[in-house]
Amino acid sequence: MTKSQRAGRVIAVDLGQRRVGISISDSARTIALPRPALENSEKLLADLRLLIEEEGATAVVIGHPVHLNGSRGPSAQSAAQFADQLRLLLDDLGIEVTMHDERLTTVSAARSLQEAGTTTRGQRERIDSASAVVLLESWLACQ
Repeated sequence: MTKSQRAGRVIAVDLGQRRVGISISDSARTIALPRPALENSEKLLADLRLLIEEEGATAVVIGHPVHLNGSRGPSAQSAAQFADQLRLLLDDLGIEVTMHDERLTTVSAARSLQEAGTTTRGQRERIDSASAVVLLESWLACQ
């Protein structure tokens, strides 16, 4: 799918064990903006559906945490299962759910926050959504 084939906002999801980083694009799919992280709880799928509906998103990108050598570990398998569950939940809305390689997004996000002068404590509070921004920017660049 290219930008010209389908317009609309895209939400990126960076799954973490405790928190889930979220970012969203503008409707032209040119910039990615951070949103507050969501709690990784039993109601995560419902929270995501609500956010998708509120924002009018037309696609969701899930971070695919493959190893540097390209192999899939437990986190990558878990992310793939989550993407499948989200596809089922969003089936009636016609929302595209894709996965995108997220290697080094957390490292890149942490480096950017540090260069911006954010304290270590501030980094911890913002790293999840900053990682989702890096993920979404990477996906947008590939479109």
